[in-house]
Amino acid sequence: MELPTQRYRVTRADLVRYAGASGDFNPIHWSESFAAKVGLPGVIAHGMLTMALVGRAVTTWAGRPDAIVEYGVRFTRPVEVPDTEEGTEVEVSAVAKDTDDPALVRLDLTATCGGVKVLAQAKAVIKRP
Repeated sequence: MELPTQRYRVTRADLVRYAGASGDFNPIHWSESFAAKVGLPGVIAHGMLTMALVGRAVTTWAGRPDAIVEYGVRFTRPVEVPDTEEGTEVEVSAVAKDTDDPALVRLDLTATCGGVKVLAQAKAVIKRP
């Protein structure tokens, strides 16, 4: 069963706030010139911020944070964040599947930005409501 798509806007201001909260002030998350120097297409979001947004979607679908039993992803592509008020958007979708345990549901997750998948092997296991 497909779950309703969740969308999250990410701006440069979000990157600054996340850097302050996480302590990750790597210049690839705020400096265009540094990002270009290391071969990136531009300033990119923190991978863990992207993972947190997908986790927020899982929590929304689960109905409560303590329903998440397992959660994991692999990072495949960076989320480029342009220096505009709109920033970019991360879109999260999921397909719910039964597990061997009738009390649990597996979510096969997809996260995209600009139509490009940014995570692989993304999945969660949640308790049934």
